[in-house]
Order: sequence, then structure tokens, then C-alpha cells
Amino acid sequence: MPSARNKILEPVTVSDFLAWEGDGSGRKFQLVDGELRAMSPAHITHGRIQSKLDRLIGNWLEKQGGPCEIVTEPAVATRVRANINLRVPDLGVTCTPDAVEQKTLPDPIGLIEILSPGNASKTWENVWSYTTIPSVREILIVHSTRRFAELLRRDADGNWPAEPEEVGPDGTLRLDSIAFTCPLPAIYAQTHLA
Repeated sequence: MPSARNKILEPVTVSDFLAWEGDGSGRKFQLVDGELRAMSPAHITHGRIQSKLDRLIGNWLEKQGGPCEIVTEPAVATRVRANINLRVPDLGVTCTPDAVEQKTLPDPIGLIEILSPGNASKTWENVWSYTTIPSVREILIVHSTRRFAELLRRDADGNWPAEPEEVGPDGTLRLDSIAFTCPLPAIYAQTHLA
């Protein structure tokens, strides 16, 4: 059980974390460098943006009829220090079929984080860890306090850009990995930022 471990001598492993039944509080956790990190409940605006993106992208993928699916708050295994890291983005896209007893998102191609004021540094820490996952082609960071998004996209050689591509308040969001586009304002519908 992770809570009984001595954090200095023995970090929590991914296998222990996946077998853990939680601390009884109902809180969600992710595993960061062998330590449990509680995840704060999302603000309503954050949740609405997450739900809207889930619907827009999910409907698009379903209409395409392919194998790709979007998953809410999936566990993803990083490549670096994989035995002690299991991060949880807001949304993830995979084109690998679902399997029995699957606990981590297989071969994610796109990961999405909603950036809130209180979690910016932890969110960016997750984003940089996602760049170590070989299958990930795009990472989208959507702001929850203004209509603005940042997108990291691997180039043809598999390299990440030095700086994210910015999508302004009235710009168009484009995810090449799934051929998805939408006006950025559409993901802020039914929020105070609409």
C-alpha cells in the first residue's frame, strides 16, 4: 500500500499504485516520481471546457469511423522513469483498441490539459513528461481563464518545438494527429469566456 511506504527509501512504483484502492477520501491521485500527488477538484469553467472538448473531439472521431477514441482523465505512463510515474491528463486520444483490464491509456497520440491558475506549474510539469512518450504526437494546453491555447506538435523527425504554437481568442484549433479543427471559441461555449 503506497501510504505505508517510506518515501525516502522506497518510492511508490506504478504497479503498487495501480493495485492501490485509494486512501478512502474519494480524491484522485497521480504518481509523480514515486510520490502520490492528490489532484484538486476542477473549477466549473475547467470542467465545462473539458466536457466540451471531449464531446467535440469524440463526435469527430466517431464520425470518422476509425479506431481512435478520446478518454477522460486516463492514466498515462511516461517513458522516462516509467516505473515511478503515472500521470493523468484531462483528456487523451488513442487509436489502440480497448482491452480487458487495461489500466493505462495505450499508445496515446494526443494529450490535452486544461490550465487553471492554481495548477499551472504542475500542469506544465506533466506536459514536459508527456514529451517522453514515443507515441504522443501532439499536446494541447487550453487555458481556463482566457480564450487561449498552446499546442506542442512533433515535427517530421520526431522533435518537439522549442516553444508551443499559440492559438489566440478567435483562432482555429488544429490537431493534425486526428485531422480535427474547430474555432477556439467553440470550446468555451457555455462558459463566462464565451
